[in-house]
Formats: sequence, C-alpha cells, structure tokens
Amino acid sequence: MSVQPFISTIAGTLDSKGRVCIPAGYRQILAAQNTSGIYVCPSFAEPTLECFGQLLMDKTSERLAALDPFLSQLHDDLASQIVAESVLLPIDENGRIRLPDAMIQAASLKERVLFVGLVQKFQIWDPEIYAPIKEKRLAGSRAARGAGTP
Repeated sequence: MSVQPFISTIAGTLDSKGRVCIPAGYRQILAAQNTSGIYVCPSFAEPTLECFGQLLMDKTSERLAALDPFLSQLHDDLASQIVAESVLLPIDENGRIRLPDAMIQAASLKERVLFVGLVQKFQIWDPEIYAPIKEKRLAGSRAARGAGTP
C-alpha cells in the first residue's frame, strides 16, 4: 500500500483552549491510514510533539512484538516512551485537536506553532525553539552529503 508522506513545514496557531488545527493535507493522510484521530506523544529526544497515524503505530507495535515483553529492557524502554506516552486525540469537525496541557508544556508551545512533515510522522514545534534545530538539521544534511552518505 502506497501511503502519502507528511511533507512541508506549515505555520499554525495554538488557541487559548489548547487547540491546533491540523493541516488539511495531514488530515487526508491520517484518514487514508484509517486513523480515528491522531496519535500524539511528547518526543523523548527534543522539545516537540510527535504526531502520527495508524500506519506508524502498527509498525511500532510490530517492532515491539519482536522483542520479549518480559525479558527485554529495550522493549520496556521503547514502549514506555512511545506507546505509554501516546494519546489518540479526536479531530473535531473543524480539523482541530485539543492538546493535553502536559504536552503543551513538554513542547513549550505558545500561540504560534509549526507543523514539520517528516515522511511517516510530523512534529509540532514552537517556531523559536525549532529555528536552531532546523539549522542543526541543515548542517547534518550538508555533512552527510559531503561524506557521501546515502
């Protein structure tokens, strides 16, 4: 099954009730994956929110299923940071989701937000926090190109 990727960087807003409007193209991708809403979890690596659909949740579950649920520390580490921290948020008739307060705080989100498409997932960032991250990622991309990394 060919699935459309989450692409582009799109500006948005966080309203006073903690709602963001998911970009229309992203909502279409989620619907094509038969996701009844959107999975969201705080990143364990950066101050951002990870957002994804059923396809990535299924892939994550398959990877975890390959690990022993009682004897693998890696299983517990990954499951506790991805699965246990994820919530499936409903998308309202206006394309909005209500982010939990703890997630808003975890990503230091304010009024302005950025939706950053990353193929299988997208992230929600505060634009000021994302600016140096974007520069760091650009530098990493340039270094990879210079090193001939595929």
